[in-house]
Amino acid sequence: MGVLLLVPFFLLRFGLMALLDSGALPRAAHFAPLRGRERAAYWVYQFSTAALILGLCFARIRASRLLPAGAVCYGLGLLLLAGSVAGFCAPAEDGLRQSGLYRVSRNPMYLAYFVFFVGCVLLSASWPLAAALACFQVSAHWIVLAEERWCLERFGEDYRQYMGRVRRYI
Repeated sequence: MGVLLLVPFFLLRFGLMALLDSGALPRAAHFAPLRGRERAAYWVYQFSTAALILGLCFARIRASRLLPAGAVCYGLGLLLLAGSVAGFCAPAEDGLRQSGLYRVSRNPMYLAYFVFFVGCVLLSASWPLAAALACFQVSAHWIVLAEERWCLERFGEDYRQYMGRVRRYI
């Protein structure tokens, strides 16, 4: 059953985060101030996330030629999520995360979500889940752009230099 795929995801995303830093969950739930189309993207992001989670509750893992690739993406997504959560829970004193996976990607948690859900889509061989993931990823990009603007306002030149050194995703 697809719903079982979500158990490790939620344990890492919420359980590990709460275990490592009790203040991390509220920080992770914070969205940067949104402007214009970013507000619409926020709602697409919320609905597509719900569609992915609910869809997986009813999906079945299918034995298909996609199974090995799905298993690899699923496992890699969980590893990336664990690493990004650990990094998120240990920010520098100024609040700007630049260590761990944040040395390679400015948004490793969003990257982890995408890789994880690609794995779930491949494991379930579900076209509706693939469509929800496409909506999720496009809208997540708009959320990331809003976060980058907020980080530039908050961290200034330090964040601009970070942007010059580290790619947005990979």
